[in-house]
Amino acid sequence: MSAVVAARPSLGTRISYAFNDGLLVAWRNLLGISRVPTVLVFELVQPIMFVLLFRFVYENAFVGVLPGVDYVQFLMPGIFVQNAIFGSTATAIGLAEDLKKGLIDRFRSLPMARSAVLIGRTTADLVKNFLLVVVMVVIGYIVGFRFEEGLLAALGVVVLVVAVGFTFSWISATIGLAIKQVEAVQAAIFTLIFPIVFVSAAFVPVMGMSEVLQPVAEHNPVTYWCNLARYLSLGEVAVTDPATGEVAYSLQELVFRSTLWIAILLGIFVPLSIRLYRKLT
Repeated sequence: MSAVVAARPSLGTRISYAFNDGLLVAWRNLLGISRVPTVLVFELVQPIMFVLLFRFVYENAFVGVLPGVDYVQFLMPGIFVQNAIFGSTATAIGLAEDLKKGLIDRFRSLPMARSAVLIGRTTADLVKNFLLVVVMVVIGYIVGFRFEEGLLAALGVVVLVVAVGFTFSWISATIGLAIKQVEAVQAAIFTLIFPIVFVSAAFVPVMGMSEVLQPVAEHNPVTYWCNLARYLSLGEVAVTDPATGEVAYSLQELVFRSTLWIAILLGIFVPLSIRLYRKLT
């Protein structure tokens, strides 16, 4: 009597299972935030501190940084991007904590898609980053920031920032799965992110940096994202070279470069993090 071999699900079916399982895991992670709201509150403290620090403490030090643009107008788009990148660290820390508690082992023993844990974690952090962006926009308006290019452009900034946060969540997931230890993950993720953010145009124009750092900062993807957010917020004046009066980037160029970097990083770190998850013992 021959054994009956179950047919392998089609690719579409497997994708559907992974999507549904990922949504369930995302809902589980979001419930965790709702039950411990202090975590979300403390994640808001850091970006608010950055806003107050640069807006009021260092305001006079940056007078005339970009002629025709108030520093708060220059600063806030960079803060939005920086906040999304820093917020992505929760993905690495959360995965390391789940590994430590044995929750990942329980998930791996269930009949669910291997990628669902990562999809759920990054999706939950995407929703959280969206909420943080909305709050930061409100804070920005309180300290004097305004979107000058209309509602549609403002929505474009939100979409860009959420996409950046989602991308860095997958980078963060890779680091969390590679290192595994919570304390080591925290040290590693911030060691990586701080130079990437600060050696960029997030807080000051590239031309104000030392000549050694300028080429690095100019080609830093964070610089492209911040400049695109500024262009959408303020128009071409935000990316005009004060020395020559010429626009440094067109909107199409910024959109292309920003999208290309997001696609490249996702193309590298999504399969890499899934591979690391499958290799967990």
